[in-house]
Order: sequence, then structure tokens, then C-alpha cells
Amino acid sequence: MSDIATVLFTEKEIRQRVRELGEEITGDYAGRFPVLVTVLKGAVLFLADLFREVDLPLRVDFMSISPYGRDSEEAGGVVRIMKDLDQDIGGEHVLVVEDIVDTGLTLSYLLTTLWARQPLSIEVCTLLDKSVRRIPNVDIRYRGFDCPDEFVVGYGLDHAERYRNIPAILAVEDRSDLGERGEAFDDVMAASATERPVGS
Repeated sequence: MSDIATVLFTEKEIRQRVRELGEEITGDYAGRFPVLVTVLKGAVLFLADLFREVDLPLRVDFMSISPYGRDSEEAGGVVRIMKDLDQDIGGEHVLVVEDIVDTGLTLSYLLTTLWARQPLSIEVCTLLDKSVRRIPNVDIRYRGFDCPDEFVVGYGLDHAERYRNIPAILAVEDRSDLGERGEAFDDVMAASATERPVGS
């Protein structure tokens, strides 16, 4: 086991939960044509796996946002849209796919922005829900796992744009141990592999 990171959710657990979410979404949206909207970059891996578990004729679209100030919490969740959706969502059933919902400030602002475009409905699906840090009340219809108040990496979640390709999700006690260029990658990957059940 690494002294840097410990596994919260194994690769096998993530695969199983994504499959369950896909089945639930398929049932709930039967007869409709949902649009999955994802904010780059963290949720891309989750979206790619979830997308293949939903047995419906859906489409995907992407946004890229950047906070005003040092972070979105400092800015009260207000963000700049760096890349907007490619297609109109007016009259559509929208499912916002997130990697992690933390304070909920950014998500709340994003939902307000999307509602202004007059979709028929908007729901939220997040892989991780760090509900202990929630500030505004945000309705999350689909959640993968409840996440403790710890810094996490893996399965799309990064530190300094590294560690996204770790197959499990790991908690990191001191993010400075990770380095700015992925110096601890081998240790974190080893922790991920060690914690996964044999044959997973």
C-alpha cells in the first residue's frame, strides 16, 4: 500500500456502479432522446463508460468553463464559458454528467445557465457526490458514490492535469506529495493495482 494514496473505489466497483447507473437512466428515459452534457475535462472517462451503458439513441455535447478568480468557490460559482455547446438544447431532455460535485456552486450556476436555454428537463448524474461540502441545495438524481471530504485522483480526476488515467479512485492525504508533473504516478498506480481484488 502506498503512503501517498489509498483506494476509495476500485476499478471493479466503478465499472459495476456505472453499469447500474446506465440501466437506471435507460429505464427512466425510455421513449425519449436525452442529451448528455459534460464539462471538460474530468468527467470524460465517466461519460464514455456511462454512454455505452445507456441503451437509448442519445447524443453528447461538451462545455469548458473557467472560474473567475483563483477558483470557483472564491467566485461564488460564477464561471466563464470557454467552450459552449455545439448544438441547441431547447426542447431537449438534458442530463448533466459530472465527475464530482463538491460545494455545488459551479454546478448551480451551470444549471441556471442551461435552464435559460429552455430545455424540457435537466437532471444531474455525478460519479462522486461530496455532499459534506455542499453549499447550495442542488438536486442530484443519479449519483455513483458518496465521497468523503478528501482530495481524490483517478478515473478522470486530476492533480495538475496528471493522474486522470489511474483506473481506480484514490484519496490523497497531502496533494503536495503528488508533485506538479506526476512524480508520484508509479506509487499511486501501484496502490491502485494492489487494492483491486484479484481478477477485477
